[in-house]
Amino acid sequence: MLHQRRQLLGLAAVAPFSGLLSTHAFAQAAAGTMLERAVIFAGFAPGGTTDVTARRVGERLQGTYAKTVQVENRTGAGGQIALTALKSAPADGSALIVTPMSMLGIYPHTYKKLPYDPVADFQPVSQAVQFDYAIAVGPGVPEAIKTPTEFIAWARANPNGQAFGSPAAGSGPHFLGELFGRAGSVPLRHIPYRGTQPAILDMLGGQVPSVCGPVGEFLPHLPTGKVRILATSGAARSRFTPNVPTFVEQGFRDLVLDEWFGFFVPGKTPPDIVNQLNAAIRAALAVPEVVTGLAQMGLVATPSSPTELAALLKRDTERWGPLVKTVGFTADS
Repeated sequence: MLHQRRQLLGLAAVAPFSGLLSTHAFAQAAAGTMLERAVIFAGFAPGGTTDVTARRVGERLQGTYAKTVQVENRTGAGGQIALTALKSAPADGSALIVTPMSMLGIYPHTYKKLPYDPVADFQPVSQAVQFDYAIAVGPGVPEAIKTPTEFIAWARANPNGQAFGSPAAGSGPHFLGELFGRAGSVPLRHIPYRGTQPAILDMLGGQVPSVCGPVGEFLPHLPTGKVRILATSGAARSRFTPNVPTFVEQGFRDLVLDEWFGFFVPGKTPPDIVNQLNAAIRAALAVPEVVTGLAQMGLVATPSSPTELAALLKRDTERWGPLVKTVGFTADS
């Protein structure tokens, strides 16, 4: 809880952007001409899937949508600091965010009060990617543990040593770990981080035995042999880890979860600017090098229209309400 409080205190440090509205930038975007500068906020640490998505797309937006595109990692509070920064940014097309669905679709069910309204404060632009989750173990778990069932047995026998890390409290990976422990009748201890990569680094160092996160976050670490993926959360095996069975295949029938990242702009951004940015993002996500680069992190490029993204967020917000109640987690618990 102390870690969470420190993150939430960081919200107060977000610099106000409301006074930075640039008439020139607005006119450029409205006219469909190239902006001088655009910033993409990412709420998690560099090197993770959110950051990689922002940078891969940002590289293609630079020189087409804006002369300069900068990625800003506003970490903390489980992605809330970055969203709060976007909320205060000019609604002229010069500021956008790539964010996991969790911060907009799950957090309303877990936080009594958020510093933003997931619907009113943000305008959907395009879905970015889709991916599955996974649970992986590191050097802190005996090498003989190779399946979720074996991990549950180990956790039951080691109540003081078992735990799992996730990229944020209240995120999809957090709930995967909670639901996994509940299915195995073992309450797994949760440790939240500012992104999956910091959690994995602690797992490699033996500070936390396991991590739940996007499949792609673990891929760079698999060749070392120090990270073992026990299961993935999709309805079918991930194409990025074809030799790893899903939770369903291994007897956990209800553990089918996936997630997506989406691009959003401030809520009052005019429709013509949203459409211009949507076209630029869709073009970026169609570039073979971008698709390949995202795939290296276990991400499948899935561009959409603004309307499609809005409908997807609504569907998942409604879907996660009952799941959150099943776990019984709130940010104040």
